[in-house]
Amino acid sequence: MKFQWLILLGLIFAVIIALFAVVNVDSVPVNYVFGEAQWPLILVILVSALLGVLLSSTIAIIRNFSLKRKNNALQKEIAVKESLIATQQNEIAEYQKLDVQPEAMVVTDGKSVEDKERF
Repeated sequence: MKFQWLILLGLIFAVIIALFAVVNVDSVPVNYVFGEAQWPLILVILVSALLGVLLSSTIAIIRNFSLKRKNNALQKEIAVKESLIATQQNEIAEYQKLDVQPEAMVVTDGKSVEDKERF
């Protein structure tokens, strides 16, 4: 539903630009860095609108690509952590079957707290 509203707003905006461009048909000077030319105002308006759409579309596509890459990286990280959790749950289940209480260890940076206290 949100996408339909965006399309509707885009069409309304396009109609407004087209009406504005049709009303303004006089020739105007367009200054370039390297020169000057006379163009109909309708072309200046339409080209400016087109360049704005192209620029915002390019930015949106780049942002979308970046977010997809970030999402994929986070999904992989979730899979790794879920695997680690499953492994630890299996170890806990094995200890419970053997009725053994393992020593509590806090692991940070790949080393246990017990290892750090020894040194």
